Amino acid sequence: MNSRWFFFLLSLLVFSACKQQVKENSSIKEDDFLFQYIDSTVRPGDDFFRFATGTWMKKNPIPSSERRWTIGNLVRNDIYNQIRKINDESANNKDAKKGSNTQRIGDFWATGMDSLMIDKQGITLLQPQFDMISSIKTKYDLLKVIAEFQTYSGSPLFSPAIFQDEMNSEKVALHFYQGGIGLPNRDYYFDTDSRTQNIRKEYKIHLTKMFMLLGDDEKKAKKNSETVFNIESDLARASRKLEDLRDPYANYNKMTIAEFSALTPSIPWKNFLDQINIKNIDTVIVAQPEFFKQVEKSLSTVSIDDWKAYLRWNLVNDFASDLSKSFDLQNFNFFGTIMSGTTEQRPRWKRIMDEEESFLGDALGQLYVEKFIPVAMRNRYKILTDNML
Repeated sequence: MNSRWFFFLLSLLVFSACKQQVKENSSIKEDDFLFQYIDSTVRPGDDFFRFATGTWMKKNPIPSSERRWTIGNLVRNDIYNQIRKINDESANNKDAKKGSNTQRIGDFWATGMDSLMIDKQGITLLQPQFDMISSIKTKYDLLKVIAEFQTYSGSPLFSPAIFQDEMNSEKVALHFYQGGIGLPNRDYYFDTDSRTQNIRKEYKIHLTKMFMLLGDDEKKAKKNSETVFNIESDLARASRKLEDLRDPYANYNKMTIAEFSALTPSIPWKNFLDQINIKNIDTVIVAQPEFFKQVEKSLSTVSIDDWKAYLRWNLVNDFASDLSKSFDLQNFNFFGTIMSGTTEQRPRWKRIMDEEESFLGDALGQLYVEKFIPVAMRNRYKILTDNML
């Protein structure tokens, strides 16, 4: 089933579930759906939001594992429970055909939920990548590893993306964006308010602890932490602010490969693109050209050993939540608690489902429709969606 109308169907189901929740409460009429959440102790002229939603907020405090909470989260919880049934049944299905949705979902679920095996493995599954980093001797070696990591491990140094050409939606284009930093955006490296200063301090502590988990002694871990922070600060300094990223024209700069190579002569772009399996293109869209001038400068001034520390951090940062408990908890402590304010980590089964949605969303959606959506309803909404399109 095409995921396009599957997600439209889910939206309709969310709306239906909300209406059903109202109907099941015999003391509330459907017309009272909004009025039941009014907090009449608040004057609407003083705080209209709290007046309109105060009762709902009192009855539904934000769970300690969440950053926000809405009616949609309640409906999503019901869907989580349904999807969990699909995962459990798929994992226990010993007769699932190899390559089928059931086999793929079942294997993903069983692997993700096997925390004992994950703790036992530690970082051993990433050892080939760490060996690649250790073997770097030249700038050419460095760029080969960066290209390799770009295909599956975050976006070290910069961020490529493939989607429609903004000036010609009939064509798909390769875009290059600023990136390569561990904090959310450039302002976290330079703002002087107390919260941001504290985040920078805690980020360096986090970097140090992650390097120690990788096996560095405390002195070396602190040195590597400073190295990574300095490299990221240089990249952040050349990055555009959030408000400047909102101008679609200023962030659209089409270049030939030759022009892009002139901007960053240290990077053999033809080889780089071949390595990430992008072939036969003659132009790219460079969103922030000034950032790539800094990339060129950093490639010329940062030592190979410092780049190794940077890549080790990028690798472990990208996979931290999927590694053993010590990495996972340290990652949550910084990004979950310090950055976002959540004091409790979401249950593992929900986190695995979220990853499953990212990697196998279409397969999961097909199994969901087969199990929970009647054929008549599927046909009805397929016709409805096709007619709308």
